[in-house]
Amino acid sequence: MRFDILTLFPEMFDSVFSYGIMKRAMDNNLVSINLHNIRDFSEDKFGRVDDYPYGGGPGMVLRPEPLYKALKSLDLDGDTPVIYMSPSGTLFNQQKARDLAAKEHIVILAGHYEGIDERIIMTCVTEEISIGDYVLSGGEIPAMVVVDAVARLLPGVLGNITSVEDESFNNYLLEYPQYTRPYVFNGIPVPEVLLSGNHAMINNWRRKKSLEKTFCRRPDLLEKALLDDSDNMYINSLKQLRKEGKDEPHK
Repeated sequence: MRFDILTLFPEMFDSVFSYGIMKRAMDNNLVSINLHNIRDFSEDKFGRVDDYPYGGGPGMVLRPEPLYKALKSLDLDGDTPVIYMSPSGTLFNQQKARDLAAKEHIVILAGHYEGIDERIIMTCVTEEISIGDYVLSGGEIPAMVVVDAVARLLPGVLGNITSVEDESFNNYLLEYPQYTRPYVFNGIPVPEVLLSGNHAMINNWRRKKSLEKTFCRRPDLLEKALLDDSDNMYINSLKQLRKEGKDEPHK
């Protein structure tokens, strides 16, 4: 997959994409990330790319000309998403990451200041995406979030596809608890079922723990999750426990 990122601060991406999974993905030619400095497309001799907003108000707005020239330099086809990272956009989630992972090429525009000229959104941007209901200093960090979330879904990036399948949000359920050595830490032992070697029992325990965590922390996700009769029975038992005022989950 090819990512093209338009930004005022390309150097911000160096440390994030130079380590771990993303670096291995690029080294193995599974992902290519191209950073484009918006200032390189400025028509101003001083490299300025922003101006005061029409109608007054605080802050500055990115001018349309350099953004338009930067996008045109990419020679995009009609199937390439051009995403503007914006607090006004659709909330980013795992399903959106999966949708984007099916693409071969993604362009991300990281805005700054008070935003970008609306005419670029009207004529060039295919989608606005937000990573949460809060405001950051610029679109660079949100762009990193999208690239990381999408890239790790690509074949070969994580190496083991089950790593993706079991993760939180992938099936609209939060992931079950994980344990490793030592067997006892701070007086708390690893649950015995995980040492049993009985994979059916382990899978059943993990499923219940996943349901418990989702029920307690993100019950809204249960409305989207694919649940069988056994799952629904277990959730009903959790509801009954809550009704009785018992906070202790099933063991």
